[in-house]
Amino acid sequence: MSAVELEQVRHEIDETDKELIELLKKRQDLVIKAAKCKKDLGVSAFSHEREAFVLDNVERLARENELPQGLLSDIMKRVLRESYKLCSNTDFNYPRCLKEDGDVVIVGGNGGMGRIFADYFEKSGYKVFSFGHRGWDKAPTYLKTAKIVIVSVPIDITIDIIKQLSPMLREDQILCDFTSVKGPIVDAMMQYHKGPVLGLHPMFGPDVKSLVKQVVVTCPQRDEKASEFLVEQLRIWGAHICKCDAYEHDKAMSIIQALRHFSTYAYGTFLASIAPNLEKLKDLSSPIYRLELMMVGRLFAQDPRLYADIIMSSKQNYELIKNFVQSVNQELDVVKDGDVDTFTERFLKVRKYFDDFAAEALKESGSILAKLQDERE
Repeated sequence: MSAVELEQVRHEIDETDKELIELLKKRQDLVIKAAKCKKDLGVSAFSHEREAFVLDNVERLARENELPQGLLSDIMKRVLRESYKLCSNTDFNYPRCLKEDGDVVIVGGNGGMGRIFADYFEKSGYKVFSFGHRGWDKAPTYLKTAKIVIVSVPIDITIDIIKQLSPMLREDQILCDFTSVKGPIVDAMMQYHKGPVLGLHPMFGPDVKSLVKQVVVTCPQRDEKASEFLVEQLRIWGAHICKCDAYEHDKAMSIIQALRHFSTYAYGTFLASIAPNLEKLKDLSSPIYRLELMMVGRLFAQDPRLYADIIMSSKQNYELIKNFVQSVNQELDVVKDGDVDTFTERFLKVRKYFDDFAAEALKESGSILAKLQDERE
């Protein structure tokens, strides 16, 4: 092939790329049209069945056209993710699940999480009032017309805020919170409020672009029926709802959040103490280590008080972390002694515990790492 022929082929590739882009724009316009139809029909922003159909369909088309397995589903997953973000970032409005009159009050609504939910409530036709520590003089006025009252403040002052708020609440108002600790917070809401109580824990940070597929834990405690519309509202926004007992939630969060964040915090503080050249680490890193380093950097880019609140929120967390540190010391002895047999025995024991998830994790992480490698400059 001559240089002229190569340039001709490249031109045809460029023209094909242009056609692909035009088709993606057409699809995006259709997504917005479909979103408006969903609003009129009162259905969720996300449908698991529809997404599964789309992904299965493109894989079938890929096989028919002899394209590599997984290529089209990878592309389509990104297209779908951008579609969900598109609906969240436009003026698209969601159905309102509360059919009667009633506004929303978010105490601490000027924080990141409060702003996210205020935006979604407003897009669903609710009037939202938010205030922080300087707006308490207006609280009685805001609460007069409220149906939903959400406390979204740091964990260590949440119970005090509930106490301060409770004399102003009516028994028909639903009291909720957004804290990552549920047991003592739900108990406090039950103690100081006579009406419906619904503990909530959004399992994501304030940097999310869409609630689609984001997990929200619900801990209904009193008059669950009264708050069913609010849980349905979360579903309409696309959230994945996980209903859980408050103390069962806290036990799981000790592992999912407190232990994980402590491990990341400790690793980051150790790295800072030995101060290796970060640019060299990034240059030398494999995709999996780069991902780990990114997760460490992500934590330290955020509010230290948030993570302190999560890690230090209970004695249960301290006991779990203490047991973890003691376990690490035991494993350190294995390394010090060069005891390969014990290391292998424990390794295989853990593999047995993870069972089929180990193979599943290997496959899924491989897909994530391949995408991360694509992003590398």
